Amino acid sequence: MSGYWIVRCRYNNQEAFLEYASKATDVVEKHDGEFLVRGGEQFQMEDGDYERTVMVRFPSLDIAKQAYESEEYKTALKIIESNADRDFIITEGL
Repeated sequence: MSGYWIVRCRYNNQEAFLEYASKATDVVEKHDGEFLVRGGEQFQMEDGDYERTVMVRFPSLDIAKQAYESEEYKTALKIIESNADRDFIITEGL
């Protein structure tokens, strides 16, 4: 079964976001991930006020977790951790 990153976020620093996004994209590609949702228009229907949604599919749940726990992704997180509000989950899916 596939593994997914699902992220809802609000970024407070555009430069930090762009640097993070570049590094995170490299991690996704290295782990054979595929962006299914990456920003774009969205409609907030219930609770929450995040302005951006990202969904990435990986070949398996284990690979999704490995990508998140990789040294490369830890480096990317350091760039964004104080410049964003995020809700990030890793989940199994179809």
